[in-house]
Amino acid sequence: MTSLAGKVAVVTGSTSGIGLGIARALGGAGADLMLNGFGEPAAIEALRAALAREFKVRAHYDGADMAKPAEVRRLIERATSELGRVDIVVNNAGIQHVAPMEEFPDERWDAVLAVNLSASFHTIKAALPQMKQRGWGRIINIASAHGLVASANKVAYVAAKHGLVGMTKVATLETADSGITCNAICPGWVLTPLVQKQIDELARREKIPEAEARRRLLAEKQPSGEFVTPEQIGALALFLCSDAAAQIRGAALSIDGGWTAQ
Repeated sequence: MTSLAGKVAVVTGSTSGIGLGIARALGGAGADLMLNGFGEPAAIEALRAALAREFKVRAHYDGADMAKPAEVRRLIERATSELGRVDIVVNNAGIQHVAPMEEFPDERWDAVLAVNLSASFHTIKAALPQMKQRGWGRIINIASAHGLVASANKVAYVAAKHGLVGMTKVATLETADSGITCNAICPGWVLTPLVQKQIDELARREKIPEAEARRRLLAEKQPSGEFVTPEQIGALALFLCSDAAAQIRGAALSIDGGWTAQ
């Protein structure tokens, strides 16, 4: 079992979905947590308290808007001030917009790039100095199968996730002589609120039941015919934080039911 006792993890977009699955995995290994994400304040406070109680760790929350560099920097600063340090950064926050390139709104391009790519630059830049000072750190970027291959109508998301894989490699080369690692996890379809929205839109557009829309979504890309789960991604993130993964650096690790094997 990997122990992260005494470590502090910042997980962006961790109030639901993949980010919450990762926060649970790291908290379960003893890491103190700085949560981040949108949602109803009462629900977020209940989640924060439940994680702290279940795993007997400190769990704090910051509602930084990841599209705003100053708020991203403040997130790392608050984690350092309130929890004492930042050892692990998981860049998970993401948004999506689907449209053909010639119809893709400029403001949605800017928003997707800001949250899915630029925010990771700002968290890494802010956290690296203290990681280097201590000689240990784990940076995990949640990319996507779309960081390795493309799909039509997702130009901003695909561009951002490809960029995130590239950023992972640069961070790796710049920390190669240290105890800091940086890797990207590239999930396929995960049943998150973001994907559920796409399922609902497909069901409405094609006038088909939700179950059929789910089946079609998976059949188009994911040969296993099954969704990846947040728990599986959390387990992979936890492994990347372990000593066994110390020489896994700059990798883009697929967890996609065979999507990118095709």
